[in-house]
Amino acid sequence: MLLLPGFAHAQLRDDFADGNFTANPAWTGDAASFQVTAQQLQSNGPATTGTQLQLSTPCQANTGTVWEFWANLKLATSSTNLADVWLIASQTDLKSPANSGYFVRLGGTDDEVSLFRKDSTRSPVLVIDGLNNTLASTTNNLVRVRVTRSTANRWTLERDLTGGRTFVAEAAQPTDATYQRSVAVGMSLLYSSANSRNFYFDDFAVTDATAPLLLRAQPLDARRVNVLFNEPVAAASAALRANYRLQSGAVPATAQVLATNPAVVQLTFAADVAPTNVLEARNIADLYGNVAAGPLTATFSAPPALPQVGDLLITEIFADETPQVGLPLSEYVEIYNRSARVLNLGGVRFTKPGSTTAAVLPDTARLLPGQYAIVCGSTRVLQFVTYGKVYGPTNFPTLNNGGDQLVLRSRDGRTLFEVSYSDTWYRDARKKDGGWSLEMIDANNYCAGASNWTASTDPTGGTPGRANSVRAANADALPPSLLRAVALAPNTVRLYFSEKLDSAAAATLSRYALPAPGPAVTRAAPVAPDFRQVDLTLAAPLQPSRATTLTVQTATDCAGNASGPLQSARFALPEPAAPGDVVVNEVLFNPRVGGTTFVELLNRSQKYVNLQNNQFTNGLGISTSTRVITTAPYVLGPGELVAITPNADVLSAQYPTSFNPEAVLVGPLPTLDDKASSVILLDARGNTLDQFAYNKTMHLSLLATQEGVSLERIRANGPSLGSNFHSAAGAVGYATPGRTNSQAQDAPGGNQELTVEPEVFTPDDDGQQDFVTLSYHLDQPGYAASVTVYDALGRLTRRLVRNETVPTDGFFRWDGLDDRGRKATVGYYVLLVELFRAGSGEKREYKKTVVLGARF
Repeated sequence: MLLLPGFAHAQLRDDFADGNFTANPAWTGDAASFQVTAQQLQSNGPATTGTQLQLSTPCQANTGTVWEFWANLKLATSSTNLADVWLIASQTDLKSPANSGYFVRLGGTDDEVSLFRKDSTRSPVLVIDGLNNTLASTTNNLVRVRVTRSTANRWTLERDLTGGRTFVAEAAQPTDATYQRSVAVGMSLLYSSANSRNFYFDDFAVTDATAPLLLRAQPLDARRVNVLFNEPVAAASAALRANYRLQSGAVPATAQVLATNPAVVQLTFAADVAPTNVLEARNIADLYGNVAAGPLTATFSAPPALPQVGDLLITEIFADETPQVGLPLSEYVEIYNRSARVLNLGGVRFTKPGSTTAAVLPDTARLLPGQYAIVCGSTRVLQFVTYGKVYGPTNFPTLNNGGDQLVLRSRDGRTLFEVSYSDTWYRDARKKDGGWSLEMIDANNYCAGASNWTASTDPTGGTPGRANSVRAANADALPPSLLRAVALAPNTVRLYFSEKLDSAAAATLSRYALPAPGPAVTRAAPVAPDFRQVDLTLAAPLQPSRATTLTVQTATDCAGNASGPLQSARFALPEPAAPGDVVVNEVLFNPRVGGTTFVELLNRSQKYVNLQNNQFTNGLGISTSTRVITTAPYVLGPGELVAITPNADVLSAQYPTSFNPEAVLVGPLPTLDDKASSVILLDARGNTLDQFAYNKTMHLSLLATQEGVSLERIRANGPSLGSNFHSAAGAVGYATPGRTNSQAQDAPGGNQELTVEPEVFTPDDDGQQDFVTLSYHLDQPGYAASVTVYDALGRLTRRLVRNETVPTDGFFRWDGLDDRGRKATVGYYVLLVELFRAGSGEKREYKKTVVLGARF
């Protein structure tokens, strides 16, 4: 005991005086290959060259520690005859390739005493290279070794080649703090067959006489802080919550030494701690009775916070990089930390809905308050490094030039931000063509869409990594409005709103109601990721085509603006359409230069019909193409119209006075030949609902040009034939997308056999009595008709119909043109109608008088 000072604080000592190495302390491993001889531990392994032996005993000492041992290698040391004495080991099996820590090597190629570090499966690394040939004897290499590791992680290696304590230190005293934890000390041997019994050890001592040090305080979240010490601490003192205090005076509610790392104490506070703080620890003892009276202090800042809704925004979108203006020829988005906290972006996903992959930000990603970062493809990072912070995750999605929906999601899948941009947001035709970014105007109005975005005004085309060039105050002061309601299923109704809603407020059941005795609303679920829709679950199913009205007491957008009470929408559960229920009502197949086409549908049934997944196809002279009208629910009520067009903005510009935005649906159309083709409407199963074969000859021949002029259905319940369509009136701009047709005409009442309306007509394409209609109601089928127009002097003007088989109800139309396509002169005209039944030989003749007039 007198020869080993410091045993009062020793974690380990063993001089084998008891003749035993399996208790007090217990050494384990290759125990059968060791023995105690003359109070010394001696190797006694198999006499086989290349044998490795190991023996270890538990020990957690690591810093502020002194290791000491005596050894005698009665052999010539070499690379195959050596001993490694482990001071710090991560495993009790010292031979394991995965073991890591520090050891002293006795012998080896240079016959020396050296300190090594082992990094798992890698080769050992020299920490202190001892003097060569210090163990040069072939029969008696006696040495006592002392290794000291200070609390500052400075290592000292000393030796006495007489086995005494007149130590000589190696000159090098390096600092190495790689490993701070230990589970064992021990020795591992490698020898040739003649040396199996030639290793002797004695006087092992591991001494820790230093009090623990507080390394740092590491906040985990708003209320939990991990306190890290330089060595394992005793739970008796370290788990006393009264031993810790914040500068605010707060004492933790609990203090717990981690079972996985006894050098760490986790503190939990009852309230959120301040973002910047100082922790004090007092009277903390290590495992060997060394007490740090304290106070030990550590300053810490709040950990990077996980982003919440409104914290992390996309503030710039560069979707169309060509032609180059100044920015790199690569797509990117810019993200911005709008919060006052450092954000931990690890695991944040940038994606497009429907995509099977996402661009995931790395676990090391951080964003300071008010800081911007560029997110681009993994191979494009170098193009943006001069602009600021850049992240280049794999699977960066392609940004569509015309528009896309982009979403930022948290690691746990919550929607943090969503934007559905369009190239109309540029508000500049030149910049829309490429090379310029879209920039958010007001980051505090992040819920807004088109009204809060515009093209960059920076001369380079954008401002990646810095404040936007268009940045300005642009607050949202308008409340949301209810646009429509659609029954998706007998028990589910979807509400559509004009802007993003506060998802928590939108889930409040009391805001929604159906009139009594209608079913109650049992659930309200805002639809992610944009929260512009809310799905309501009803307690009882709706009946098909039975209209009802849903009221919304209050709708609150995500900026906090609340609508007035009792917004309402009328709807019904849709049912399948039969052929002829929904028909083509208007077609623009030959638009003006720079214009766009459209097809208008009319629901002339008493049903509510859902156009979801209905299709248009074409034919007659061009390659057939089929297009799905919409993949989203869109219900037409009885008598309602909808115009489908690829570009609503262009259509609105073409027909500003006759365009109805509430009855226009943006969707694809098949190719419409500007001379002749057909428009065929199919339901979701591919069944034909209506078909209209058009031809440019159906247009009024008096038109100066047919470009930009639509063909309109005359009678809603009439056939989808050219005789029931007429050029739209010039008075309404030559088309009425989403509005009642300018040439619409009701069928005459009563059961008169022949009716002429109007009796005076003016064919000038002003939408007022532009043609005369001869309606008929016959007593039986099987008639063939001829209609001839004569002037007041009995001269032939127009052979309107010649021996045409007709149904029992229908009409003929005269547009005031003669047989040569010229406008007839003003005056009286006689319509001679001849009806003939081939089966019976019956023949009838009728004369009707009309006046062709003119406006002055």
